[in-house]
Amino acid sequence: MKTAIYPGSFDPVTYGHLDIIRRAATVFDQLIISVLNNVKKIPLFSVEERVKILKEVTKDIPNVRIESFSGLLVDYASQKNVDVIVRGLRAITDFEYELQNAQTNRLLSKGKLDTMFFTTSLEYAYLSSTTVREIASFGGDITDCVPDFVSRLIYQKYGIKREAEHEQ
Repeated sequence: MKTAIYPGSFDPVTYGHLDIIRRAATVFDQLIISVLNNVKKIPLFSVEERVKILKEVTKDIPNVRIESFSGLLVDYASQKNVDVIVRGLRAITDFEYELQNAQTNRLLSKGKLDTMFFTTSLEYAYLSSTTVREIASFGGDITDCVPDFVSRLIYQKYGIKREAEHEQ
């Protein structure tokens, strides 16, 4: 059985992430979505909240498992006995950063850890969690960026009431 890890902060999970998750889930027998607990960043959602959100948005994909981790990805992958990392690429700028990480992970794992890149579908090429947070923080419309229930949670975090919420 071939298992891969798709690591990230997913703060918040976007349609771009979900695109990669759905496509990678067709390639691997099991896909572990691993939410990074990055102590150097102040997230919008806690690790526990992000895990819960990811479980909800992937509940229809039977071979996906959601976990969290901290520390080095190579150590986590070794603990899980996984030798493939999944990453998404939106633009050439992503490639340079991701290639460097892939090469570092391969070096640290002594050649045991490979990275498989999925290019983001064109309709999500502009999308990032950072952009979603910024738009939402100013009350902008993020309904094309994240699932509806995720957008409601994001607006709640910012204390923003959207007109669509008033109708519900």
